[in-house]
Amino acid sequence: MSASAIAAAGIPLIGGAGSASAATTLPRSEADAGLREMLRHADPRRVRATIEKLVSFGTRHTLSSQTDPARGIGAATAWVFEQMQGFAAASGGAMTVQQQSFIQPVSSRVPVPTKITNVIATLQGTASPARYYVMTGHLDSRVTDVMDFTSDAPGADDDGSGVAAVLELVRLFATRGPFPGTIVLAVVAGEEQGLYGSAFMAAQMKAAGNDVQGMFANDIVGASQGWDGTKPDPHTLRMFVEGIPTAATANQIALMQSVGGENDGATHQLARFVTHVAPFELTGMNLRVIWRRDRYLRGSDHLSFQQQGYPAARFTEPRENFNHEHQNVQVTNGVQFGDLIEFVDFDYIARVAKVNGAALWALATAPGTPKNVQIHTTPPGTFSGTNITTLTWNANPESNVTGYEVVMRETTSADWTSAINVGDVTTVDLDISKDNVQFGIRAVDSNGHRSPVAFPAVAA
Repeated sequence: MSASAIAAAGIPLIGGAGSASAATTLPRSEADAGLREMLRHADPRRVRATIEKLVSFGTRHTLSSQTDPARGIGAATAWVFEQMQGFAAASGGAMTVQQQSFIQPVSSRVPVPTKITNVIATLQGTASPARYYVMTGHLDSRVTDVMDFTSDAPGADDDGSGVAAVLELVRLFATRGPFPGTIVLAVVAGEEQGLYGSAFMAAQMKAAGNDVQGMFANDIVGASQGWDGTKPDPHTLRMFVEGIPTAATANQIALMQSVGGENDGATHQLARFVTHVAPFELTGMNLRVIWRRDRYLRGSDHLSFQQQGYPAARFTEPRENFNHEHQNVQVTNGVQFGDLIEFVDFDYIARVAKVNGAALWALATAPGTPKNVQIHTTPPGTFSGTNITTLTWNANPESNVTGYEVVMRETTSADWTSAINVGDVTTVDLDISKDNVQFGIRAVDSNGHRSPVAFPAVAA
C-alpha cells in the first residue's frame, strides 16, 4: 500500500517532521470476559495449601532422595505430577501432563550423575499449535550451602511461591481452553544447581522446532515486603527482561547501536505487551519492567530460554529478602537465613498468578507476532536514503487476522505511543522519516485482539 493509497483511505499520515504524536492514539485490546471470570477464581487459600505441602517434604534439593515417599525431590515431584493430572482430568483431554526426565552429568554443583525431572502441563493450541507460551516455577530448594542436600530447605518463597502460581493456573486453564496458541505450564527442577531443568526443556523445544513466542519464569514471587524495615509493597511485581539481546553478535550490536533498537528485542516487546494486557485494574498489580536480564549476581530459568533465542522474562517480588531467602537450621557465616512460610504473602502470590494468567490468555488468544518484519533504507528504484519509510513483513498464518498496525514512538519513549491501521497488507510506504521515530508491526484479528509488536530488522 503506497502513501497515496493510505491518504485516500483516510488513514492519518505524519508530515516530514516525523513526530509520532500526529498518529492515532495507540489502541489497546480489551480483556476478554472469560479472562476476567477466570482471574476472579485465583484462590489464595489454594496457594497456601500448595506451599504448606511443598514445605512438608523437608527438602526439595536436586540431590535429595528420589525414592523416599515422604521426603525429598522425588516425593515432591510425584505430588506435583499427581496434582497436575488431577486438574488436567477436568479438561476433557485438551490438557496433557508429562514428566520430562534426563540424567544431568557431573558438574560443579552435581557431584554424581543425577536424574532431573520437569513436570509439564500442555494446553495444545487449535489454530496455531506450534506457537508456544511458557510459564515456569522451579521445584528444587536449597539452604545456604548449595551442596547441602540433607538439611531442611522449606523453600516457601524460593521457589514454592512460583510453583504455587503455576499449579493455580494449571487448575484455572484446564477448564477454559483450548486457545489458538499453545500454553505450557511447567514445574522445572535443578535450578539452584545450574538452571538444568529449564535448560533441558528449552533445548528440547528448540530441537522440536517449537515457536516459543513468550516465556515467563516465576522465581521468588511470594513476599510483598523485604522484612528489612522498608515499607511493604504488596501491589508491585518486578519483570526483568534484558539489555542488548543475548544472542546478538558484535556486528549485530554495532548495527543496532547505529540505527536504534537496543531496547527493542523480542523480550522487550513481550514486556510491553504484558503491561498492556495485565493492568492493575485487572490483576491488582503494578508491573515494574526492568531492562536488565536479572538482578546482580543472580539468574533464573528465563535465561535458559533466552539462550535458545526465545523471548523470555522473569517475574519476582518487589524487594527481595536476601536475609530470609534460604533456610538453614544453624547459623551460617554469622547470618541466619530463612525461607519460611511465615514470610510468604498468599494473596500476593494469587495476584502474581493473575498477571501470568492475563498475559498467557492474551498471548494465546491473539495472533502471533508478525514474522520477517523489515525496514528498507533504500527501497527499490532508489540509490540512496529517502524520507519515505518502507516496511514489509510476512502474512500471519491465522485465518481471522483482518489487518496490521504500524506502531510508533519517539526514540526517547519507553513504550509505543501511536498507531496507523494499514489494513490487510504485507508492505507499506509511509511519508514519515525513519530517522526520527521507532517503528513496529502488530497483527489484529476480527475480535480486536492485537499481537505483540515485531521490531523491524534492516533489510539487506
